[in-house]
Amino acid sequence: MISVEEALARCLALSAVLPSETVPLAQASGRRMCAPARARRDQPPFPASAMDGYALQGDPAQGDRFTVIGEAGAGHAFDGMVGPGQAVRIFTGAPVPAGATRVVIQEDVTRDGDRITLTSGADGSTNIRPLGQDFRAGDSLAPRRLRPNDLALLAAMNIPAVQATRRPIVALIATGDELVMPGEDPGPDQIIASNSFALKAMIETEGGIARLLPIARDSEAELATVLGLAEGADLIVTIGGASVGDHDLVGRSAGLDHSFWKIAMRPGKPLMAGRLNGVPMLGLPGNPVSAIVCAHLFLLPMVRAMLGDPAPAPRLQRARLATDLPANGIRAHYMRARLTLGDGMPEIAPFDRQDSALLSILGEADALLLRPVEDGPRGKGSTVDYLPI
Repeated sequence: MISVEEALARCLALSAVLPSETVPLAQASGRRMCAPARARRDQPPFPASAMDGYALQGDPAQGDRFTVIGEAGAGHAFDGMVGPGQAVRIFTGAPVPAGATRVVIQEDVTRDGDRITLTSGADGSTNIRPLGQDFRAGDSLAPRRLRPNDLALLAAMNIPAVQATRRPIVALIATGDELVMPGEDPGPDQIIASNSFALKAMIETEGGIARLLPIARDSEAELATVLGLAEGADLIVTIGGASVGDHDLVGRSAGLDHSFWKIAMRPGKPLMAGRLNGVPMLGLPGNPVSAIVCAHLFLLPMVRAMLGDPAPAPRLQRARLATDLPANGIRAHYMRARLTLGDGMPEIAPFDRQDSALLSILGEADALLLRPVEDGPRGKGSTVDYLPI
């Protein structure tokens, strides 16, 4: 058996960054922008009014009077010059007219026809957003996975499309005579295929494209047929068939070049990876919890690496134990656990039942508590690592 850390390193070594493609901004949410985006204009592109009011010169005092000579609105600039004793009615976002040095908010004046008078207690702010206050032409947004906030910034930078890494296509193949799809009538010795649906959702949430292929039955011919349907995938993921039983055929597939098989962890010991006819391949265990835990630790980092994430490894966080735990053994243990958030460091409590077939416990968990190899006893209040799920 190899360590989790070595297995992850070998998985990532199989996962080359995919080529880029041009993606319209309206379709770029969640995509990994792989090249800096540079602003094509200043924002704001002119000194702009931050309030509704009157644009004028100087530092007016209570009782000062000004003659209103025009109006400026958003998208409608005032073309003239503001001189001493003059004012322009202005609205938020409008260009500040030439000659004006401040905007007096409308609540701080009284108006009579084309004359305004400054009232007492007037705001002393200029209420002007300088040209380029937000960003300047040529400023860049670094590569990242794009959030809705980033899309707003890119649009303001006048960028209609970005260069994004192509989304990896992941072929998912569940294996085993015992499996039927949800909604079918299982025989007395069959179960419902459940893992594939969690894995598909995880891949797509991370930015990949998941192709759910037919269940591969327990024959070499059947497995070869389904594997043939994975043509064009960037990553092939099998579920089950990676152990040592007579019907565990994946490990004996023609064209499979092993990188590793079996890792020192639980749940998920019978994990394997390599290349299948040149395509990166990850063989997940068949037990539901084992498959999903291994997906968090190995599959999602492979997807992130293919997308160009510079730090694709799982992001561990810290919490305090809510209970005492005995010493751990020779395999790293990823325990399903529940977090309780407070004012400081969160508290984490592992579930009493950790059987790798218990999806109900996984459904209640929001974290995997990591017990390192041969970690000693841990008392309540100890600081431990966990992975949010």
